Amino acid sequence: VQLQAFGGGLVQPGGSLRLSCAVSGIIFSAYTMGWFRQAPGKPRELVADITSGLSTNYADSVKGRFTISRDNGKNTLYLQMNSLKPDDTAVYYCDINWGWGWRSSWGQGTQLTVSS
Repeated sequence: VQLQAFGGGLVQPGGSLRLSCAVSGIIFSAYTMGWFRQAPGKPRELVADITSGLSTNYADSVKGRFTISRDNGKNTLYLQMNSLKPDDTAVYYCDINWGWGWRSSWGQGTQLTVSS
């Protein structure tokens, strides 16, 4: 199983960015997928997840600003981030929920920095 998150960068406050996660080695459409983030000195947190049935959940801190989506034909997970704040600065990771829990095998992630 391989997950590769990409699309991070430096964005000004109020800006937008879309992260992508390319997934291989699993039947992508069958699983709940999620985006996590970890800021320096803080624990990793679940930002958003999306089920195989396209139900979504968001952390309170990103509701109304972030949108998680998936393209099962491309085995790709997305995170559209709008109205970005400096507090969104973190390394972002994608992950799979096997049904009994998150895989939690973290790769490099992709760095988002929100700063003027």
